[in-house]
Amino acid sequence: MSSIAVSTTINDDDVEFLCQPDETLLDVLRNRLGLMGAKEGCGTGDCGACSTIMDGRVVCSCLVLGAEAQGKTIETIEGLANGAELHPLQRKFIEHAALQCGICTPGFLMAAKALLEANPDPTETEIRFWLAGNLCRCTGYDKIVRAVQDAAAEMRGETA
Repeated sequence: MSSIAVSTTINDDDVEFLCQPDETLLDVLRNRLGLMGAKEGCGTGDCGACSTIMDGRVVCSCLVLGAEAQGKTIETIEGLANGAELHPLQRKFIEHAALQCGICTPGFLMAAKALLEANPDPTETEIRFWLAGNLCRCTGYDKIVRAVQDAAAEMRGETA
């Protein structure tokens, strides 16, 4: 198979890479670009561990071909923090102990980021619905939901 040249934007950086026609975006991110945050949990789009944001929409990067990144804007967990300053979602996940083993955490954070960009004041039901594509076997979902609620309030400028 011949390689495909792809030009894209990842975490605000212009990136060019070569990939095989059958290579997933997850494989490109991890194996070609060294962005190890997105994890392969299931390889079938059922767990959300590989969630990234492509052109403003949450996608399972294990189901997207690397070639499909052509001309797109991609956000990964590596781009969430602003330098040394954690994103409010990251801080609230830590404060609420909304993570344990860490396999699912990047996917949850990226899905939550997309949610808060689309709806800065979601209800608990909306948060649970939005995050339903992400599975966690360690933490339990209540801590994750509380962390997202708290981060949303902070991002809206509300103080506790």
